[in-house]
Amino acid sequence: MRVGVVGAAGRMGAEVCRAVSGADDLELVAAVDRAGGGRAVREVAGVDADLVVADELAALTDAGAEVAVEFTGPASVGDNLCWLLEHGIHAVVGATGIADEQLERARSLAAEGAANALLAPNFAIGAVLLMRFAEQAARHLPHVEVVELHHDQKLDAPSGTALRTAEMIAAARAESPDVPLGDDRHPGARGADHEGVRVHSLRLPGLVAHQEVVFGGQGQTLTLRHDSLDRSSFMPGVLLACRRVASLDGLVVGLDRLL
Repeated sequence: MRVGVVGAAGRMGAEVCRAVSGADDLELVAAVDRAGGGRAVREVAGVDADLVVADELAALTDAGAEVAVEFTGPASVGDNLCWLLEHGIHAVVGATGIADEQLERARSLAAEGAANALLAPNFAIGAVLLMRFAEQAARHLPHVEVVELHHDQKLDAPSGTALRTAEMIAAARAESPDVPLGDDRHPGARGADHEGVRVHSLRLPGLVAHQEVVFGGQGQTLTLRHDSLDRSSFMPGVLLACRRVASLDGLVVGLDRLL
């Protein structure tokens, strides 16, 4: 399968380039990054490929890419996703922050066109399992809060993983308990409210991607935690998505749909 990477000069994009290049059944045919255009992919990602990073998405169609992995950011991911679907390229999207109207447009394009899309807030298998376990626990322990911890260069907060976790918890639990919100002198001390679940975000150097979901019950607590210690932890999920996206039906959210 011929694969292109959008956001190839970023941390995650470079990791994807290395993973695709190392897979026997995938071929890296294009790399796109508006900030890194003109640089050799060998320099950006350290892979043995005679490719130059392009600064326009048209490089994907020129190279005959069948699938594109999108790891840019909230400012560009929505437009890029719609462009890919309009041009018949299957999309595997790890960037979060897509506006609701862009998501609906992409959903319509995927339903009507020749390409599918998989959007995953997290490609680490352990993180997907954490979300599923949290969903199960919420049926029995409705008092819960989410703490997500990421490196200090991450642009969005809360993370897409934390928001998706909160949504799954909210849908699973039978009640949404009232919780104290702190005092007026310290607004925000209790984190954000997403679907009735308190979500707290930490941004610090030294971190990669981590999440805790803490449940409380009478005389007990339950803590679920996942840690991505290296960006390579996301690659098995990304490669799985590349291999399976063509067989999906339209736009699908969540790597769990492939597990």
